[in-house]
Amino acid sequence: MTPLPAGLGPLGPRTPVLVGVGTASADAEASELMVRAVRRAASDSGCATLLGEVDRIAVPKGTWAYSDPGRLVAGAVGCAGARTHLTELGVPQQSLINQALAAIADGRSEVAVVVGGEAKRWARDHPAAGPVGADDGASVPDVVHRPGDPLLEPVEVAHRLWDPVQQYAMIDNALRWREGRSMAEHRADIAGLWARFNQVARGNPDAAFPDPMDAGQIATPSAANRPLAFPYNKWHSTQWTVNQSAALVLCSAEAAVRLAIPADRWVFPLVGIESSHAVSLLRRRAPHAWPAMEVLGRAAAGRIGRSLAEVEVLEAYSCFPAAVRVQQRALGLGTDSTPTVTGGMAFAGGPFNNFVFQATAAVVRAVRERTGSLGAVTTVSGLLTKPGIGVWAHRPDGLGPLVADLAGEVGAHTPAFDAGAVVESLDGYRGSATVVTYTVTYDAMDPVRTVALCDTVDGRRCVAVSADPSLARHAVSDELIGASAHIEDGAITLA
Repeated sequence: MTPLPAGLGPLGPRTPVLVGVGTASADAEASELMVRAVRRAASDSGCATLLGEVDRIAVPKGTWAYSDPGRLVAGAVGCAGARTHLTELGVPQQSLINQALAAIADGRSEVAVVVGGEAKRWARDHPAAGPVGADDGASVPDVVHRPGDPLLEPVEVAHRLWDPVQQYAMIDNALRWREGRSMAEHRADIAGLWARFNQVARGNPDAAFPDPMDAGQIATPSAANRPLAFPYNKWHSTQWTVNQSAALVLCSAEAAVRLAIPADRWVFPLVGIESSHAVSLLRRRAPHAWPAMEVLGRAAAGRIGRSLAEVEVLEAYSCFPAAVRVQQRALGLGTDSTPTVTGGMAFAGGPFNNFVFQATAAVVRAVRERTGSLGAVTTVSGLLTKPGIGVWAHRPDGLGPLVADLAGEVGAHTPAFDAGAVVESLDGYRGSATVVTYTVTYDAMDPVRTVALCDTVDGRRCVAVSADPSLARHAVSDELIGASAHIEDGAITLA
């Protein structure tokens, strides 16, 4: 056993601990922001020599074009020999943390860095600089992590349902129907939630968009809050035109003792779980719900001895209101809860594939300030597809972290259409159907295109669209879910 600093008790030498967090935001390209965040995380640990000990650096793929971003960071911070990992899109951000925990626990790593960053605002403001993150491509990562199952059906891709705002809008509309809310009540529900998130963002020094916005401003389409996909406007959506980076430094308890990292820097992982099981929105029998997050929530509660609703510090992934609203129900948080310490991705800023690290840094800081507290961060990957949960403790409880991919259990608890029960093309079905959920997209301020998921009379699920502006105008003022429709050549008309 490794004797810990006074008051922490004994732990096994391979027990992973988080010892440093750092964030950066500046007018700089993404790799520079990542370097700054890593240096700040090392400084946060209180150990001047920590970066020289790093043997593992993991980075999630961003909107930039670096071939091996971990190598750029390693060379800049003084750990050129570290093994570099690049994680492709479609892998939950929590996975990078879980992989670092597992590597430390089984002896493959002593000191590991997880870092991500985006500089879309910098790219916008410096167009002459060329593609963000372009390099010579001479270096390749030591390890590349790729997702398994695809997140979308081919028919969804072919007809522009790859756009996250459309799918999340469909999920939110399905939830409205399920709970019997009127369209006016629904707009008020989501605007009220987001107004509470905005209130939190106002007190976050790292927030990219902390200007006050009330529920009326958020709910009302305008030139500064253009409608995107009914019922969402611009300020319902994650904002990724930011310059933001965050880094976490983890190590073994043995290394932390050897490096004399102060005890007040140590934070203990209790839970690092995820699910790699993917089911497209088109195939989900209940598009308003997320059984996968329910499974993870129960597993996390079993490990920590209480529900996530009872955790002192909580950040729920918040790319769109549907993500938070579905998690409130799946995790028992309460529909009037405000599960954020950052202000969420619309107001704190939503760097493309990095927000979970921003959130973890904020939660860890809050946990350190609250003796005996727990902090939790949830992950949404894809289109409400692959969940993750991390739980962090101010004090150890004598047990190792629960680190697991719960894909098998999630698959068993997720009702879905078989692949053969999905109509694979827009013109693959003709006949009657019932609208399951839908959204409307816009030309400037005008509703012009309706996209629906429908259940056919022969027991299948299909996508249907309409370019009829009159139907689009109807669908943003009158409920379409549950309506009988006729589908021919992929076009939907009300019966």
